[in-house]
Amino acid sequence: MEWNAETLKILSECFLHTLSPNHEPRRQAESYLSEASDKPNFGLAVLRLVAETNIDDQIRISAAVNFKNHLKSRWISVETNKNHRGNNNPDAPVLSPIDDTEKEQIKQLILPLMLSASPRIQSQLSEALVVIGKHDFPKAWPALLPQIVSSLRQGMENNDYVTVNGILGTANSIFKKFRYQYKTNDLLLDLKYCLDGFAAPLLDVFMRTANVIDSMVGGGGGGGTAANLKPLMESQRLCCRIFFSLNFMEIPEFFEDHMKEWMGEFKKYLTSTYPALEGGGGDGLALVDDLRAAVCENISLYLERYEEEFAGYLKDFALAVWTLLVGVSSATGRDRLTITAIKFLTTISTSVHHNLFAGADVLQQICQSIVIPNARLREEDEELFEFNYVEFVRRDIEGSDVDTRRRIACELLKGIATNYKTEVQSIVVEQIKNMLAVFNANPAENWRDKDCAIYLVVSLATRKAGGTSASTDLVDVGEFFGSVIIPEIQSQSGSAMLKAGALKFFTVFRNEIPKQTVVGLMGDVVRFLASESNVVHSYAANCVEKLLLIKDGGQRRFNSTDINPFLPILMTNLFNALKFPESEENSYVMKCIMRVLGVADFSQEVAGHCITGLTHLLSEVCKNPKNPVYNHYLFEAVAGLVGRVCEKDPSLIPTFEASIFPILQYILGQNVTEFWPYAFQLLAQLVNLNKPPLPASYMSIFELLLATETWKGHANTPALVQLLQAYLKKAPDELSQGGRLGQVLGIFQKLVDVPSTEELGFYVLNTIIENLRYDVIAPFVTHIWTALFTKLMQSPKVKFIKCMVIYMSLFLVKYGPPALTDSINAIQNDGKLLGSIIEQFWIPHLKSIIGTIELKLTAVASTRLICESTVLLDPAAAATWGKMLNSTVTLLSRPEEERVDEDPEVPEIGENVGYSASFVRLHNAGKKDEDPVSDIRDPKEFLVRSLARLSAMSPGRYPTIIQQSLDPANQTALLQLCSTYNCTIV
Repeated sequence: MEWNAETLKILSECFLHTLSPNHEPRRQAESYLSEASDKPNFGLAVLRLVAETNIDDQIRISAAVNFKNHLKSRWISVETNKNHRGNNNPDAPVLSPIDDTEKEQIKQLILPLMLSASPRIQSQLSEALVVIGKHDFPKAWPALLPQIVSSLRQGMENNDYVTVNGILGTANSIFKKFRYQYKTNDLLLDLKYCLDGFAAPLLDVFMRTANVIDSMVGGGGGGGTAANLKPLMESQRLCCRIFFSLNFMEIPEFFEDHMKEWMGEFKKYLTSTYPALEGGGGDGLALVDDLRAAVCENISLYLERYEEEFAGYLKDFALAVWTLLVGVSSATGRDRLTITAIKFLTTISTSVHHNLFAGADVLQQICQSIVIPNARLREEDEELFEFNYVEFVRRDIEGSDVDTRRRIACELLKGIATNYKTEVQSIVVEQIKNMLAVFNANPAENWRDKDCAIYLVVSLATRKAGGTSASTDLVDVGEFFGSVIIPEIQSQSGSAMLKAGALKFFTVFRNEIPKQTVVGLMGDVVRFLASESNVVHSYAANCVEKLLLIKDGGQRRFNSTDINPFLPILMTNLFNALKFPESEENSYVMKCIMRVLGVADFSQEVAGHCITGLTHLLSEVCKNPKNPVYNHYLFEAVAGLVGRVCEKDPSLIPTFEASIFPILQYILGQNVTEFWPYAFQLLAQLVNLNKPPLPASYMSIFELLLATETWKGHANTPALVQLLQAYLKKAPDELSQGGRLGQVLGIFQKLVDVPSTEELGFYVLNTIIENLRYDVIAPFVTHIWTALFTKLMQSPKVKFIKCMVIYMSLFLVKYGPPALTDSINAIQNDGKLLGSIIEQFWIPHLKSIIGTIELKLTAVASTRLICESTVLLDPAAAATWGKMLNSTVTLLSRPEEERVDEDPEVPEIGENVGYSASFVRLHNAGKKDEDPVSDIRDPKEFLVRSLARLSAMSPGRYPTIIQQSLDPANQTALLQLCSTYNCTIV
């Protein structure tokens, strides 16, 4: 694209039209820009448009955004682009990259232009520069760092902190890679290059700016105004963030040599006050707090990584941070400073310097001055509870509150308790008693004290393995539950937040509460499902759902007998909870519905009400799917109800089909693509529930299933395979008619040719073998083996080979060793192909088979090869026979961790991109695995008895081969198996 006045005019008009509220001009402009972006020098032309100061700012900002996005998608090469475009569709077009000549011109222009631009344009160009730097800096852009340093020095000489902060902001973004990327030699070389060029200028800017701040604040004369101080504080904050990045991997020599300067200024910002900025609150206070928070992150880094070098400064910083925390208000705007400061103290508490907290007075002060004030509810928490329940719940019970004041304050207590458990426990117990006493004196006014007491007990609880249960030494759970929690649960008055806290305690300590106590309170918990508070009915649903998961000795503690007395009101309240404003798609409520449906026993009437309610909800979400978690549990609930009820009473299948089919038709007919995988899984479930012959309605869907177009969406592939397997099982006779088997094998071929779906291809093939007679598949057998062996020779990946071994095993146990031998050897004239496959692939990979059914199947098949196959019973194949037996004994006698190596293959990026990224399997709709060798109870016994019968026909032959071929451990294992099952190999 040539740069001239005409280009400027066209691009300006296009970017103006992209801002139009009218669809058509906006569409035309976007279409033109999309086509133009493929032309050489398009990015350069857009950048030059951004540089035109006489063009309207809105147009230039739009152009700057386009330029940034253009670089994101086209700066890298075609091959890299393929692997990083983040698109699950392998057929999506690959964008042509910017050529090298244009890249060089962009690099020359972008930094000066960014520095001279207005703030909104500058931010976009800074991001664009970072995109380039991510791929090219420093090796392919050696001029950038000298440019940055030169511009930084010039900005400092001119006292131009707009330029200085623009440069520092860009450098900060570029250097962030040293925080997040894996440490390699190349990355360390890049870091050294940046340190050599930037460490000294950074310190120079930091110290000179510090001197300017000091002169303004302490020198009088009115220079220390908020307007003057703000850009200086921002500069220091950016210097601190760059300090963090450059010191993250290891302490550089330059920074170690100049620790005194850095640490002296860090301490000053924690201990000094800036009335001009802090006095009025607002963004001035926020700026100072952000600087202090950045300092806290830097000293935390040094304490964690470079403790020896930092030790001399630690005591002063501990006092400074402590003093700072005591004076910080509870305002939400000061959360980040509070959290980073408490994290620093927490790190000290678990380090070798924990003795800084050793005194009883110190612990008492920490608890009273820092922990309790930050663990109490604030007005902001109450507003969040009332007006943004999703965020409140996310923080409170989903564990995402690790960076909230309440949680981090408790983490500090846990850290101190690592070394001073008795002292901390004593102080906290006393605090809890005091707060409960304050509550009891005036419950209506002092409910927040009780909330804080409950929160401390819950937050300081010790989670047991798996996170399903908790314990605490602070209180006797049973006594506390009885005296503090039960009255709150049974009372119909009081604070909704306190009710939520009580329900959370109930949920966290559910394993510790006796069954009869829980059953006695179930009616009260169910009542909370009708609460108008979104948080309360969410917590009630979560409580019921978690209670139903408790197991004692592998058995559910609560079964249908416990649930059924409450079932009508429970289901009514759950479905009604979804009618409350903001809870129409409440994931906790739907998950509870799903769980109840999996436990309770339903009458036909109740089941009918439930499926009617669920299908109504399905019809609503189909109009605008927006909550994937809720949607998943909704489909799981439908699948769970269908499975439990219809398996128990097949006569209800038509009733359920009548309710579900219209929804599935809508999903498929209206292209609700988000739900296609779910729809196919539900269809598969319904097919599996029916008895042959399938109704005509299902067979019409079968024809659509076999169409090539149906298989184009990669996200649908696993669900389509599940549906196809159901048809293969339930309609095997229909499969052999009208060329359908050929169509199915065509689907198998396409699946197995792609690494990400090859395992699904074997699922299809295995299901064919399980359900069709040999005479039906015989015309296609040669084609199947040829396809598989061709891929095996071209790309012998471990996963594919293991799938092959399982398939061949299934083929053998279904049709017999002669069918396997003859069908494979017919492919080559010498009749030796099966022997080669066994030698090269089956024997080496047999030990890697995992899965109970797969292990049993392959062990039985291997045993039958050893004892029945003419290929291995040939005296000339004695060595191969011995190797096969050795692998079979390894498979059967050794634990998985001893015989299965870590998969050495690192898959190509393209193999990871596909259906799996967006497919979610429905647990309740999954088909039950069937054992193809169910007639054989124990594969170990089958092996030794088969060997005993074989050896009896040729006495003396096999003990010699066993001694020569089996490793000593396997010889011992085989002798032990013979002894266990009273068999002898003669």
